[in-house]
Amino acid sequence: MSTPGALKTLSGGVYLGMPAFPEAARTSTHDARLRANLRRATHTIRARRADAVAELEDWPRLREAGKRIKDQTLRHLDRYLLQLEEKVTAAGGTVHWAADAAEANRIVTSLVRATGSTEVVKVKSMATQEIGLNEALEAAGIAAYETDLAELIVQLGQDRPSHILVPAIHRNRREIREIFRTQMARYGRPAPSDLTDSPADLAEAARVHLREKFLRAKVAVSGANFMVAETGTMVVVESEGNGRMCLTLPETLISVVGIEKVVPSWRDLEVFLQLLPRSSTAERMNPYTTMWTGTHRGDGPKEFHLVLLDNGRTATLADEVGRQALRCIRCSACLNVCPVYERAGGHAYGGVYPGPIGAILAPQLAGVGGTVEASLPFASSLCGACYEVCPVAIDIPEVLVHLREQVAEHNSGHRLERAGMRGATWLLDHPGALAAVERAAAKTRALHPRTLPLGPAKGWSESRDLPDFPARPFRDWWKANHTSEMSGE
Repeated sequence: MSTPGALKTLSGGVYLGMPAFPEAARTSTHDARLRANLRRATHTIRARRADAVAELEDWPRLREAGKRIKDQTLRHLDRYLLQLEEKVTAAGGTVHWAADAAEANRIVTSLVRATGSTEVVKVKSMATQEIGLNEALEAAGIAAYETDLAELIVQLGQDRPSHILVPAIHRNRREIREIFRTQMARYGRPAPSDLTDSPADLAEAARVHLREKFLRAKVAVSGANFMVAETGTMVVVESEGNGRMCLTLPETLISVVGIEKVVPSWRDLEVFLQLLPRSSTAERMNPYTTMWTGTHRGDGPKEFHLVLLDNGRTATLADEVGRQALRCIRCSACLNVCPVYERAGGHAYGGVYPGPIGAILAPQLAGVGGTVEASLPFASSLCGACYEVCPVAIDIPEVLVHLREQVAEHNSGHRLERAGMRGATWLLDHPGALAAVERAAAKTRALHPRTLPLGPAKGWSESRDLPDFPARPFRDWWKANHTSEMSGE
């Protein structure tokens, strides 16, 4: 039995064969229905989040606390991960270390094979999408079934997620009804023949379809929102309860979690359990917050395996500017305020991490050498809205500019840009030459074109007016009008 929605991914969560962002966005921005779906959904979530955050007078202090906890944890990540391993092992779990996607997939596949099972149910997990786990399991003859409602829609529709919180945000109710009606029977219980596109009917169809999988599954795969080092506790927050079914019913539970998800203590966890729900679902608390520590006789899975995933995170940690991306708690607030994401959609970003956070995370996990990865730091207007709403104060615009510099330094396609920057650097280091250029530009200003004629510069100036040069440079005006003041006369 094949897994629905199989898609090949790279180690950094970027899909093979995807075009660079400008090309992908050129197509998606002409999709009127997609833009309408995105506009309606993001504006609704954005407004609700703002109301939820406004309820807390100490929100800025919470935000700063979240930032400091994350930074302190990342500075001592090795210590906290070893403490976590010790506590998980003492509680009856088994810890595995995966350097990259291939190793993580091998570990999970071998663990599932050891149980004799040919299928698994899955909790919504960005980490397993990042490593292409579903595809790896399918290659081994194991079917992986997504149980989150939005992920189910994406999987049945042979689609790709386009949002961190709401993977099927690009679909409307009529499209979802058609997916359920035509695809559910291929992978289990079919949709009712009289299925309508009302949210209640669609949710009930998914509930009935998934229930038989929950009751039959022997193995579940999850991620985790947080891991508490002092006790070895895993934490998953969700809104539907499907995740809890996966975390409690199967005999074997395998959790694949990025190493940056660890927090030192329960006191630290308290901060994030206030920041995350308000920033993501605009709720005071998630309807389902599931926590488990190892295994317990007669309660929950008999076996628990934790796969700690690096996959580029250690390299990201080494970058003093870029490492702040590892603070991310996957709330998706940055996507909901981004004017670029709202118009281009998540698929244009070419990977499992869309929007502003994807534009800084994917190039760091996978490197800036690929076509998609090199284009993502430029998929932004640098308006700063993403930084303003980030619950852990990731300065995404700062990282974007930092990554643009890396792209320009390492990619041959930016030779003209590098040459221009070197020329500007020399000119600014030589005041006499700069003054001569300014005077020449002022004297020839009547001959200056209104638009730039060639290459990328032409596209830039098509929507912008070039500035008018003054009759004389500022330095000459200052010298003529302030010389006496400067000399003390």
